[in-house]
Amino acid sequence: MQEEEIVRRARLGDKQALEALLYNNYKIVYGYLLKLTMNEDLARDLTQDVMVKAITRINTFSGKGKFSTWLVSIASNAYKDNLRRNKKLSNVEFETMEVQSSCNVEETVLQKDEISKIKKVLLDIPAKKREVFILKHYYNFSYEDIAKILKCPIGTVKSRLYYCVRKLRQFLELF
Repeated sequence: MQEEEIVRRARLGDKQALEALLYNNYKIVYGYLLKLTMNEDLARDLTQDVMVKAITRINTFSGKGKFSTWLVSIASNAYKDNLRRNKKLSNVEFETMEVQSSCNVEETVLQKDEISKIKKVLLDIPAKKREVFILKHYYNFSYEDIAKILKCPIGTVKSRLYYCVRKLRQFLELF
């Protein structure tokens, strides 16, 4: 069944259709929020908030784009609301980041240190710029879709992406 038909049925009150939409898009929303927050618990909580909002606001979905794009837009707003509430991200526990198993303890420590540095660089990039980077490079959204999700002009999307890529390149040059 096509997504348009599932959305139509969900908007008419079909709980199974709505469940299918949310189930099919859960990983996208969770992955996006995990990349933004770099905190599993916070990403899970925000994802649940997004799913609840999607359930209560299914009738506001216009159907002019992908359902996943609409959910990512809700997720972006939930993330921004959380930032405003907390004023800053909680400390990220780098020790919980999984590293490829290795017999060499020194290599494992170096991998964790590298991951820690990359995460720190990403967290140092302002949230608005990091959002654009994640949407473009992890989810392959077009500039137009990103502009719709973040409710900003395409030029702003491009400049934020440029800034983020430049910062990451500067970091990589240090290695």
